[in-house]
Amino acid sequence: MTETVRKATHDEVPPLIDENCDKLVLGSMLSPKSAEARFYYAHPQNRFWTVLARVFGTEPSTDSERRKDLALSNRIALWDVAASCDIFGAADNTIKNVEYNDIIGLISEYPKLTRIFTTGGKAHELLMRYNKAAKNEVIARAVRLPSTSPLNCGTSLDKLIAAYSVLRY
Repeated sequence: MTETVRKATHDEVPPLIDENCDKLVLGSMLSPKSAEARFYYAHPQNRFWTVLARVFGTEPSTDSERRKDLALSNRIALWDVAASCDIFGAADNTIKNVEYNDIIGLISEYPKLTRIFTTGGKAHELLMRYNKAAKNEVIARAVRLPSTSPLNCGTSLDKLIAAYSVLRY
């Protein structure tokens, strides 16, 4: 089967957030598996939820409700930089024609969001491109974390856990 460029949209997956969140973790765009599951980092080989569970000393789960509780109970909101884009499969390096999510609006609506983290280089690059026009201080201080994607197999689980430990504070 040959993959083709798909028009990826974020229409049916809102930000995972509540009024207590003070950290926003941004990916680039939902993978096909995440879009299908309508939940963040749903690809079974993505290490995001394993890393987050280890950072917070809990057992990893494949249950979306438990994952949601893990993020929100640790004041972590999840969203993506892109609202829509053209992308080949789930390969971030093929992202084109980006329409951005309203990250400034989210920060305004949830004023406790004072720290932003990106999951990988493309998410960070897109966020900084978005912020060229927005010129938002919170966005300007965003911290790039390594990608937990299965495509980033060169970064060990231990290194990911160490990097993501900044989310504890």
